[in-house]
Amino acid sequence: MLFTQHGTIMIFYAITPLLIGAFGNLCIPLMIGCRDMAFPLLNMLSYWFFFISGVLLLSALFTPLGAAAGGWTSYPTLALKFGSPGVGQTLWYMAIFTIGVSSILGAVNYITTIITLRAPGMGYFDMPLTIWGIWMTAILNAIFVPVLGAGCLLVIFDRVFGTSFFLAGAAATSGSGDPILYQHVFWIFGHPEVYILILPAWGIVSDLLSFFSRKPAFAAKATALSMVSISVLSILVYGHHMFTTQMSPLLTQSFMTLTMTISIPSAIFFGNWLGTIWKGSIRLDTPMLYSLGVVFVFGLGGLTGLYLGTTTVDFYLHDTYFVVGHFHIVMGMTAILGMFAGVYHWFPKMYGRMMNKSLGYAHFWITFISAYGVFYPMHFLGLAGVPR
Repeated sequence: MLFTQHGTIMIFYAITPLLIGAFGNLCIPLMIGCRDMAFPLLNMLSYWFFFISGVLLLSALFTPLGAAAGGWTSYPTLALKFGSPGVGQTLWYMAIFTIGVSSILGAVNYITTIITLRAPGMGYFDMPLTIWGIWMTAILNAIFVPVLGAGCLLVIFDRVFGTSFFLAGAAATSGSGDPILYQHVFWIFGHPEVYILILPAWGIVSDLLSFFSRKPAFAAKATALSMVSISVLSILVYGHHMFTTQMSPLLTQSFMTLTMTISIPSAIFFGNWLGTIWKGSIRLDTPMLYSLGVVFVFGLGGLTGLYLGTTTVDFYLHDTYFVVGHFHIVMGMTAILGMFAGVYHWFPKMYGRMMNKSLGYAHFWITFISAYGVFYPMHFLGLAGVPR
């Protein structure tokens, strides 16, 4: 229950709203030169759906058998009625469905605003990279959150109305129903979700590295196009989460090839960051420290992904602490360090007050060292075969 709540809250209720909701609403109008979002009412509705979703999720803690305990992915059959008999698991699916509605409303608003309300004369490649990151994220949200919403709805039907969409063995008797189907539905959303969380942070960091190096972002157009190609490829690689589900070896090979391909635009991204810093007149203010932290974390952490994307190695490492260490460093720490970079940089703009530099430095080093202290050893635990 604790791990399920932790994973769900961190992904859906912490990183997503802070990077997309908060920075989207602050940065988009300011950076593209419009007075407000295209649909202010939709914006507010998006917030209230998010709020209701949080109430649904946390109210499950007060039900007789407690909150959901099927893991943050909540796979059937564990998450069906006989695996999780309490109402808490049903509330989890309802909460995720509701926050999906919130995300879709926000995404429609962001996409429309960026396409239609840019200042006269501002082309797409004139937009700051922060806006590119938020825009790509909004597009992925609009396309793939409905897939997860549909999956949640079908599980609610299984749990409440006794259907057999994801019932193990149902295919042999009634001709339909398979728990693996849920994994397909979940990861078709779940892999783009990784980039939904990380793209806004990449955009923010690309701009801040340029700002604190006192020079234009190196190959900004290539960086923007890398974001586009990563977003497109993120749709095609979801199967690498499912190498151990006995899918066809030909299919796993295809997913492995596509997964390796996505590291090319990621490497271009990383190279462009280094190009921005190179020979810059660098100021090591707190936002710059966090931005450099993202460069370091993404560069080093991304390498561990190559092992998990390789079928033969993944058979050994799948569902071990290696996976936990990998995605916490790459996804969790990149997003959170990028978020802090943005907060430290724009806080005076938001509130008209400067932040304390010494405390900012202390905050960065404690966060950065602690993150590696916690997540780096997990890779060795995983190699030793400790299951997550």
